Amino acid sequence: MAQLIADRRDIDFVLYEQLEVEPFLNGSHFNGQTRKMFDMILTEARNFAIKEILPLSAQWDREGLVFENNQVRVPTGVHRVYRLYMEGEYLAMTEDPDVCGMGLPHVIALAAREYLCGADISFALYGIGTHGAAKMIEVFGTAKQKALFLKKMYSGQWGGTMVLTESEAGSDLSLMTTSAKRNDDGTYFITGNKIFITNGEHDLTGNIIHAVLARIEGAPAGTRGISLFLVPKIWVNDDGSLGETNDVVCTGIEEKMGLHASPTCQMAFGSKGQCRGHLLGEENRGMQVMFHMMNEARLIAGAGGKLAATNAYLYALDYAKTRVQGVDLDDFGKKDAAPVPIIQHPDVKRMLLWMKSHVEGMRSLIYYTAMLFDRKSCSTDPSETERLSGLIEFLTPVIKAYCTDRGFDCTVQAMQVFGGSGYIKDYPIEQLLRDSKIHTIYEGTNGIQAIDFLGRKLGMNNGAVYMAFDAEIRKATRDAKDVEELKEFAEILESTMDQLAKTAGELGKMTTTQLKTAFSFATSFQDAVGDVTMAWMLLWRATIAAKRLQKLRKGKKQAVFYEGQIRSAEFFCSSVLPLISAKLSVIRKGNDAVVKIPVAAYG
Repeated sequence: MAQLIADRRDIDFVLYEQLEVEPFLNGSHFNGQTRKMFDMILTEARNFAIKEILPLSAQWDREGLVFENNQVRVPTGVHRVYRLYMEGEYLAMTEDPDVCGMGLPHVIALAAREYLCGADISFALYGIGTHGAAKMIEVFGTAKQKALFLKKMYSGQWGGTMVLTESEAGSDLSLMTTSAKRNDDGTYFITGNKIFITNGEHDLTGNIIHAVLARIEGAPAGTRGISLFLVPKIWVNDDGSLGETNDVVCTGIEEKMGLHASPTCQMAFGSKGQCRGHLLGEENRGMQVMFHMMNEARLIAGAGGKLAATNAYLYALDYAKTRVQGVDLDDFGKKDAAPVPIIQHPDVKRMLLWMKSHVEGMRSLIYYTAMLFDRKSCSTDPSETERLSGLIEFLTPVIKAYCTDRGFDCTVQAMQVFGGSGYIKDYPIEQLLRDSKIHTIYEGTNGIQAIDFLGRKLGMNNGAVYMAFDAEIRKATRDAKDVEELKEFAEILESTMDQLAKTAGELGKMTTTQLKTAFSFATSFQDAVGDVTMAWMLLWRATIAAKRLQKLRKGKKQAVFYEGQIRSAEFFCSSVLPLISAKLSVIRKGNDAVVKIPVAAYG
């Protein structure tokens, strides 16, 4: 079967037609960077992903990792591909060239990662984890820490991790027991055990810098007393040379459903009492530092869900075009009717269009949010900077939860298109489904995202952020109403937005009188916001496409692409969005069965 990854035509549409990246970048501090340069970077990333990463993905999945004598060996071929990845400078594409970055806009780097991460997310995690840890050092580290670690990490010579979870604490970091003790030389002794540490140990890089959450002796209880420490696998001397191996041991790796080429480690820090680390940021401010990385990780998780959906859709589409089975319904009953490709069958077309609309909407949403980061970095207006920051904060849990849920759902739909063939390892859907599920769980489960969204994000700045979100969507509906074919769908979205605002108000009141009942609907409400956001993005795309179509002859390849944008929006707004009205109505009624049922009644 052909190896498929991302959709360059759709990527270009979002970048250059929907978001209009080119004129924006010409007038910003990215001046000097051109579309020609961006196209070259995307082409190189695509070629690298297709030629080097994608052909080995199934092999890495099946071969897996080797854990022996507290060390992890990566699958065959990972070393060579990772070396090429470093040479391509893909790890730190948005960072300054002075620290081994490319200085690219976030939105262009995200487009390149469509290929790099989409080819094999297990492989991509080596770079993703390192970048996140290095970014915390860049933002919060001392001059000495930056000098010691930054270039080595951004270049990929050293790895990096985020070390949060403990077996008894889980998502509740206030229960953390890992401790830190001050030393006379300014370092700290770290003692504790951690689990679920992505890439906590491997033989791919010369060193691994762990960002470890721990509580300094005598610190306040709860999350207020948590600090963050840089703990190298091999100690780094003041002159940058490597010293002795630190007291950091991988005690095991997890046998997982997916991500078989990425080690998920159990780690022991200070089992011999000699684990040293540097304080990153201020004492008792570790959560603030870590959340800088967590927000990045949540956006990446959302993108990961969308990438799985993209590949699953493309594989399902290719299979549906070539798998011949059954006759066309118009020829049903004719003795000599020839079998047709299954894409001719209405139910298969329905599944494909469901996937297509979600993939396109998710791509636009994630790119749009990356563009918000770029606009924020260029903004000189404090009020505009605040507005952009608010939208980013508001959309982050939606992207993490909605795109990972729908991303997994798309892999399930793709498997259904394949039928029994999709359930076996001969085809890539089985691996995509297994690899994509984790995105809904890590970096804060999607239920936790919903709690955060309802508890904090919905009422940010006394509702000003929600109003900014509402205003963006209503601008898109006004533009769509100028297109006769889209007017009906714009009105459906506007009506849904009215109901969403009403429901948000009712939930706000409910949190003051029926707190647990309100939060029992947090996931449903966040999901509704996600669907509304999809409709916004798809209607925006369709408005652009309709205007382009006016200048093209029917049947031309470009015209077919734009026609597809209109049908995606039509399908979603007429078949998916109306279901949200029922969901919002249920939320507003506020049934408290979830709260009333005794635990014992579950059985």
